[in-house]
Amino acid sequence: MSSQFGLLKARRFAPFFGTQFLGAFNDNLYKNALVVLLTFQAASWTTLTPEVLTNLAAGLFILPFFLFSATAGQLADKYDKARLARLTKLLEIVIMGVALLGFMMHSLEVLLLALFLLGLQSTLFGPVKYAILPQHLHENELVGGNALVESGTFVAILMGTLAGGVLAGAAGHPTWVAFAGLLVAVVGYLCSRGIPPAAAPVPDLVVGLNLFVETWRSIGFARENRTVFLSILGISWFWLYGALFLAQFPVYSKSVLGGDETTVTLLLSVFTVLFRSGSLLCDRLSAGHVEIGLVPFGSIGLTIFGLDLAFASPAVLPTGAPLALAGVLAMHETWRVLFDLFALGVFGGFFIVPLYALIQLRSAPEQRARIIAANNILNALFMVCGALAAAGLLGNGISIPTLFAIAALCNAAVAVYIYSLVPEFMLRFIAWLLIHSVYRMQQKGLENIPQEGPAVLVCNHVSFVDPIVIAAASRRPIRFVMDYRIYRLPVINFIFRHMNTIPIAPAREDQVMMEAAFEEVARALEEGELVAIFPEGRITDSGDLNPFRSGVQRIVGRTPVSVIPMALQGLWGSFFSRKGGPAMSKPRRLLGLFSRITLNVGGAVEPAAATPEYLHEIVAGLRGDWQ
Repeated sequence: MSSQFGLLKARRFAPFFGTQFLGAFNDNLYKNALVVLLTFQAASWTTLTPEVLTNLAAGLFILPFFLFSATAGQLADKYDKARLARLTKLLEIVIMGVALLGFMMHSLEVLLLALFLLGLQSTLFGPVKYAILPQHLHENELVGGNALVESGTFVAILMGTLAGGVLAGAAGHPTWVAFAGLLVAVVGYLCSRGIPPAAAPVPDLVVGLNLFVETWRSIGFARENRTVFLSILGISWFWLYGALFLAQFPVYSKSVLGGDETTVTLLLSVFTVLFRSGSLLCDRLSAGHVEIGLVPFGSIGLTIFGLDLAFASPAVLPTGAPLALAGVLAMHETWRVLFDLFALGVFGGFFIVPLYALIQLRSAPEQRARIIAANNILNALFMVCGALAAAGLLGNGISIPTLFAIAALCNAAVAVYIYSLVPEFMLRFIAWLLIHSVYRMQQKGLENIPQEGPAVLVCNHVSFVDPIVIAAASRRPIRFVMDYRIYRLPVINFIFRHMNTIPIAPAREDQVMMEAAFEEVARALEEGELVAIFPEGRITDSGDLNPFRSGVQRIVGRTPVSVIPMALQGLWGSFFSRKGGPAMSKPRRLLGLFSRITLNVGGAVEPAAATPEYLHEIVAGLRGDWQ
């Protein structure tokens, strides 16, 4: 985990991290301080009820995300993002000045205007926040960078919320809230001055002024890439899910656990701190690259522990005076609740960090900020819909634990829906489980697989899981060319089909299928994809390397691309190999599932040199004596 924390010392990341952390802190400091004041001192400000005021405040803060996110995305694509970050921090200083004026004038209207403007400032900074990361970080740093940003944001939200409540309740005069916000804004601006330049990808972009047209256009950019758009929907669902849980903590603490304000703080702290841990752990489990296989893992945890939180809640509602924290902790149900919040935080990090990194990685650079703006719009929409749905259910007599259970079941349904539309998530999850649970995998020379552009990968063929093992190790999707008989095997056909595997048959069996396979390979390479082929043409029966066939030579003869030789070690003799008879026919070999395997990747071979004999020699050398 040292690599991701090393970013905090790098000038290309640290000033930006400080800027966004202080911005999130300040947003929540002012917002929560205002909510506390309006809740407990409403009569001195207005005739409106606290319930109306708190919902009005929440609506005013989120409204700019609907109205101006598309414009913010355009600005972030048109101008240098470091410069925009500094300008938004200057705007934050001005807004805190407006808030100070509102407190001094005792004007609720001015304070609410400042809250709206703070939402606007956050809206303008949002696309900068995520679009700048791919410009300053390497691909293998994106997950770690996003993990730090997400965990830092949650910690800032918690700290700002707590600080706002303390200042609103303890300060002799509420102007201290504005003074504190002003100080934080100034420090944030100073941090922003250290952000390195981030060149505009589309400097000649004409900024559209029609908010609704540009909003729809930004969403349209996101929809051009199905995986990106569904990732945005997944992120938006997470914010709905998380916001729904967090919003219930105050009433849940009082009415279900029977605690006081300290219980609310405890629940928020556990969830936030563990979300931070899950985000940081995500980078470790991803091995430094964008591992979307963790997303299903996260959704499973969010469902299971969301349900368990509902069942763990005390069945008998408390009566009498609220309990102090010690009294709440004395109840055995509380510890199960805390464990569920612990798990929700960790699995939430597993779910959301890879999705943010995936959006950044697969969005076109010239549209990235506008796609992130679309993400912000949909995030806001989902959170509002979630709040309305929760209010409706609670208003009709549903208890908070039941609401948690309903949300968890909906989470499972949403996950199944998204993974059915984009099987890549579930396939990566299966592959990730295979090399992290079933086998202990070591990877050598993985940097030889190009990060972009076409290439042909060649490897020895030892077992039925070879494609899954290779796919799990690769940071890019791979199209495998596979014998049609293996491709059609029950159960694993589902996996191969959704991996876009290319089935092939010998010419003597099906000339049409063979020619169609070569056509599809050529098309894939022309589109910049990776194609993998097992040039032996069959799974080995002896553990030895069979002679290579001429298919690779034909492929690169038509589409001259580099050939990347690879070798698998350690799979011979496994449950999925043909050692001693048919594969998967000797259950006792399941005892060796947790054995060590290795994928060795060699340097690129030029197309002209990629003869069967030469490739056989290289792969044999990479494999060595270990089968």
